[in-house]
Amino acid sequence: MNIILGFINIVVIFSLVVLIEKLFKKEGLYVWISISLILANLVVGKAIDLFGFTTTLGNSLFASIFLATDIMSEKYSKEDAKKAIYMSICSSIIFIIITQLTLAFVPNKTDIVNESMKTLFGISIRTFIASTLMFFVSNMFDIHLYNKLKEKYPNKLWLRNNIATIISNCTENFFFVALAFIGIYDISIIISIAITKTILEIIIALCDTPFIYMSKKLK
Repeated sequence: MNIILGFINIVVIFSLVVLIEKLFKKEGLYVWISISLILANLVVGKAIDLFGFTTTLGNSLFASIFLATDIMSEKYSKEDAKKAIYMSICSSIIFIIITQLTLAFVPNKTDIVNESMKTLFGISIRTFIASTLMFFVSNMFDIHLYNKLKEKYPNKLWLRNNIATIISNCTENFFFVALAFIGIYDISIIISIAITKTILEIIIALCDTPFIYMSKKLK
């Protein structure tokens, strides 16, 4: 069941990226990237079993950000793609500030949502810093690499899309897992988590290629 839902999840999310760019151009992608970063950091808390491995949700949303910045680099400009990342970082920081202030309020005795909000919005500062840092670095690297490959191989969209996304996504994954979990889990467990997530992210990254072609052809 999870495999079927996972495939549907990828198709729906990547289709929404193409649709929102079709409807609202680069401004739509600005909004998508900011929302996706916030949502991904929320749903990543849910663990699931997939292909016999334990993983977390959020991979498709994170991957959609790479797809969105690649579309921006392809159809608009490198500077537009960078601006989208800056905006999403600001949105994420604002979200964290507001939710943490909300949790700081003492609830009324009739309150029924505070404990659930603690579970959903509670964060580890170390994890947040690691996630934000690697998100910024990996996406900036993706934008830079994509545009370099575009200059060198202007007629090979599939090549620059896959190489830039896979290298950036996998690098982000390994460094994030290391920064977030060293000292908490054994090295063997950390490597196992990183490898499992990397395999899944490579599969998802390969799936986004038809959607960037679709986006480029839609007028």
